[in-house]
Amino acid sequence: MLPAIRTIGALLVIVLSLSSSCNAVGTTSTAVSSLPTLSPTHQRQTSTLSIEYYDSEPHGNSTSPVAILIHGFPYSIDTYVNVVPKLTAQGYRVIVPSLRGFGGTTFLSPTTPRSAEQAALGKDVIDLMDALNLEKAIFAGYDWGTVVVNVAAALWPERCSGMVAANSYLIQNRETAWNVAPATSFPVKWYYYVFLTPFGYSSLANDTKGWADVLWSKNSPNWTFTEGELDAASLAFHNPDYVDIATNFYLNRLLYATGDPAYADLANQLDKQPVITVPSVTLDPDQAVVFPVTDGSATAKYFTGPRVHHIVKGCGENIPLQEPQVFADAIFEVSRLGD
Repeated sequence: MLPAIRTIGALLVIVLSLSSSCNAVGTTSTAVSSLPTLSPTHQRQTSTLSIEYYDSEPHGNSTSPVAILIHGFPYSIDTYVNVVPKLTAQGYRVIVPSLRGFGGTTFLSPTTPRSAEQAALGKDVIDLMDALNLEKAIFAGYDWGTVVVNVAAALWPERCSGMVAANSYLIQNRETAWNVAPATSFPVKWYYYVFLTPFGYSSLANDTKGWADVLWSKNSPNWTFTEGELDAASLAFHNPDYVDIATNFYLNRLLYATGDPAYADLANQLDKQPVITVPSVTLDPDQAVVFPVTDGSATAKYFTGPRVHHIVKGCGENIPLQEPQVFADAIFEVSRLGD
């Protein structure tokens, strides 16, 4: 690591440690959503977390196909409030967990690193499945959720009956994290770099809902979301670890923070960018900003199983909330591919 980067990293460690005690300043709110939300939620412990999740069949039904839906940042499980009924109407058991640091998903130990590295996020899905005694499920996600389902499907294909992923394949090889990027990528990924700084950390901590409003607007410029939808999501940002997790995702992805040693072996496997062998449906929204729309050919090498790619017209990054029928149809389609 270059000396200048060591200095920045040391400054961040000092500021983050001083700021961790005041996270609640920005993550408390009186926001109350008037929209339907996914409730009731349940809690299940893994070795690391107490995971909050919605379960359409909390008592289980061994005959129902299972779909696990993963949200992104800065969003919540309520992203899927209009997708879940479409799936349950077709006989699916639907499980929607809050990511670590979101909603009611909390760490069991204060000493566990608040890491949002890709290996940890993917392993959380498998750990939840183990806790629920689920053998297999469809994994579906967008934004951060795409990273999560990519990782879980690639490293544990025996647990995945099919995958639905916006933007196809986002598993990172850390060796390429500092490759020269085109100038056009920086204006749309600006917040990645803001969150590397103490100023970005403190700004997010001070106004979690405001940041969500900005990122929803910037990353889906033609999406007219409602204040109620924003309020519903912002309730998930009250978690005391939210700011640490949100910023660590970008710190880790840009190599300004090391990962949790507990996931080192998995992280090394992911650096090889393992292929996805399970049936997959991939979606590219044509109004998203961070990841420009493609025909799927550039990522074809990462899929060795059946794969169908669709362009979602007139849609921003949050496909499940903006176009819930499209997302549900993708899950139905991946089920047919599996058959």
